[in-house]
Amino acid sequence: MVKTIFVDKKLKIKPNLTDYSKLYKSFEWSKAQKEITLLPNGKINMAFNVLDEQALGSKKNKIALFWEGEKNESKKFTFFELYLLANQFGNFLKKLKVKKGERVFFFLPRIPELYFGFLGTLKIGAVGGTLFPAFGSEALYDRLKNSGAKILITNKELLPRLESISHKLPDLKKIILTENLGNLLREFSVKLKALPMEPEDPSFMLYTSATGDTPVSGIVIPHKAILQQKLTAKWVLDLKDEDTYWCTADPGWVTGVVYGLLAPWSLGISQLIFSGRFTPERWYELMEKYRISVFYTAPTALRMLQVKEKIIKNYDLSSLRHLSTVGEALPPDIFDWVLKNFKIPAHDTWWQTETGAMMIVNYPCLPIKPGSMGKPIPGIKAVIVDEKGKELKDKKEGNLAFKPNWPAKMNKIWKNEKLYKSYFSHGLYLSGDQAFRDKDGYYWFSGRKSEIIKTSGERVGTFEVESVLNRYPAVLEAAVIGKPDKLRGEIIKAFVVLKPTLKRSKILETKLQEYVKSHLAGHAYPREIDFVKSLPKNKSGKIMRRLLKNKELGIPIGDISTLEE
Repeated sequence: MVKTIFVDKKLKIKPNLTDYSKLYKSFEWSKAQKEITLLPNGKINMAFNVLDEQALGSKKNKIALFWEGEKNESKKFTFFELYLLANQFGNFLKKLKVKKGERVFFFLPRIPELYFGFLGTLKIGAVGGTLFPAFGSEALYDRLKNSGAKILITNKELLPRLESISHKLPDLKKIILTENLGNLLREFSVKLKALPMEPEDPSFMLYTSATGDTPVSGIVIPHKAILQQKLTAKWVLDLKDEDTYWCTADPGWVTGVVYGLLAPWSLGISQLIFSGRFTPERWYELMEKYRISVFYTAPTALRMLQVKEKIIKNYDLSSLRHLSTVGEALPPDIFDWVLKNFKIPAHDTWWQTETGAMMIVNYPCLPIKPGSMGKPIPGIKAVIVDEKGKELKDKKEGNLAFKPNWPAKMNKIWKNEKLYKSYFSHGLYLSGDQAFRDKDGYYWFSGRKSEIIKTSGERVGTFEVESVLNRYPAVLEAAVIGKPDKLRGEIIKAFVVLKPTLKRSKILETKLQEYVKSHLAGHAYPREIDFVKSLPKNKSGKIMRRLLKNKELGIPIGDISTLEE
């Protein structure tokens, strides 16, 4: 029996069903357009809505960014200060002859230069891109090569990872170091008007792991996405003018860009950015110091906080009034832990890089069924369908799909029209996730259909990890699966066939793990490695990961009629 959190007098959780029901029935995206300011002739620029409106209005002197570094160093920027810096950065790019539609990428930790630089890029009509700072040279090469990035902003610490690949990137004209950026920007004007863009013009692109013959997919999000991003931050994160907000996601991923940069500032909200390493003590210190009132994080992070549950009492977290989660399904046990220790419920949210903004969520105004994804936002039509696109009845598991009419939806996959079209069938966007809907209209996540592993909230493609493992001199071939893990959701497990005469060893296992870390990313290495004599393949030579996974989990391996002799 699934319990539902309706009303708890002590915690004052009182849903308002009427607000959601009325809005959902009457909502139209065309009418909601009034929520954002358009430029002349119906044009738009996301950076204008995010930054200029605040900096040139009543919130000019309000703190937009509280920044905290690894060594307790801190800075703060008003909306107007960020606006001036973004303008100078945009003018700097124009001096470098960056034109509308050209790509400018940021390979940086969470430092202020990333934030104002990203907005300055969008303001001149260029396409912004972010790269996770843990990426190794192979992961960087795949993304920079595919995107054709013209300019890359990084720092001295991360620069060595580019040295082995920069000569293979003919489109990359300049690498700019942030250590020199302050002096460079002083030469440029603080005046810059946002370039009017068509609503469908690309604003930013983010890379996700792919399946098939390509290791990555460049997901392109249009300028008009800001409407949905702004409204969901208002409806779901419940952001209000007096809040200080903290989204713990890195801007190398979509949550860190959309809800750690764009959406909160489009509402004029003050937010904290922390560039240091995670420890429960540090996070609690920051929540207390900045009086964080709205918190958006991953279930894995909450589970890591749970490890040191007893220290919560040492901190004053009374400012926290709303908490939401993202990146993976929120387990009921973590929901219970949050409710017990933070004295507020956790509101899970479901969306993807490809959707550009939240889609199915747990609202502040609705009852929560722990473990459920929640309900669709107004303007979103969600359905559960079978393989032929036929809508299924309640409680029947199938493909989670949507009517593709929402403004934040990706409008292309860079240089891969075939892959983009594969997301759409029978007039629907197919999410690739399996789910079911209950009789009350709540959606429940069942699992991922494709070969994407979600570990600690990060998406990792099997193809991407296997490609790196297969380049190691001792490896003949490798296959990778996701293995359920209580802490991380899934861990990466590799099955490795060694070249003849080589022997398995713990030392070799460690070397393989370090190799993947250095060439791909720190989170993308296999935490478990089995050395095997051969890998199961079908008659066309394709590795049958299903058999590996089923055997690992101790479940029937199913049909093996196509298995190679």
